[in-house]
Amino acid sequence: MSEKQIDEVSGVSTTGHEWDGIKELDNPMPRWWLWTFYATVVWALAYAIAFPAWPLINSATTGLLGYSSRADVKNELAAVEAAKADYVAEIAAKSVEEILADENLRTFATAAGSATFKVNCVQCHGSGAEGGPGYPNLNDDEWLWGGDIESIRQSIAHGIRYSEDADTRVSEMPAFRDVLQPGEIQQVAAFAASLSGMNADAEMAAAGKPLFEQNCAACHGESGNGNREMGAPDLTDAIWLYGSSQAEIAAQIRSPKHGVMPAWGGRLGDVAVKELSVFVHSLGGGE
Repeated sequence: MSEKQIDEVSGVSTTGHEWDGIKELDNPMPRWWLWTFYATVVWALAYAIAFPAWPLINSATTGLLGYSSRADVKNELAAVEAAKADYVAEIAAKSVEEILADENLRTFATAAGSATFKVNCVQCHGSGAEGGPGYPNLNDDEWLWGGDIESIRQSIAHGIRYSEDADTRVSEMPAFRDVLQPGEIQQVAAFAASLSGMNADAEMAAAGKPLFEQNCAACHGESGNGNREMGAPDLTDAIWLYGSSQAEIAAQIRSPKHGVMPAWGGRLGDVAVKELSVFVHSLGGGE
């Protein structure tokens, strides 16, 4: 056994460790630190015995106190549900028009609908409900099927072209590639573009007007203002679901795209659909 080395300056023995000429003194730990350390060990053992701590195969030890953070959360959620039960019951009993007329119910439904929208609708309509190519902007005043509160509820509850719901809204523009010649499709596209004030070849637009009246006016109207009963969009504004260039309009005439929105009534329930309807109506585009 090697002899202890004593540091000449402090008179304290060293641990025998040396690094680059620097030796480590073997000073004892302060008493207060040791007692603090021992106390934490005792506290940890007591905590492990009193509270859930040790993992088992399918659960964990419950602890002598029987505390459960999950139970706390469950109780808090139950308290929240109880607090809003009266509002939910009123919403279930009233129509969306009556909910709008009641300031307290409208405020509650808007907040609840906002949460529902963030979970179920932002994937298509965007976090700000601004939409995108093929997905309608819910903030503007252009509504294919109407923007009053009941029309919005109907669209949300039963969906658009959703085959599993018998009451879904249905509109389908035919593919005119089998009806019109390629040149005629370009002429109709030019005329449709001109309806909203976009630059279009005047000669082609003039030639497309009678073709439009023969093939498109039945749904979109002679002036192109659309028809909400049929879900036919207004062609005179600057809002285009699948693009506003003449080429994009021609592509839609040639082989139209038809979006599908699921029916949310069966998925979310009547109350959530009403709340979602009130929220969408509140975005600014609701009529």
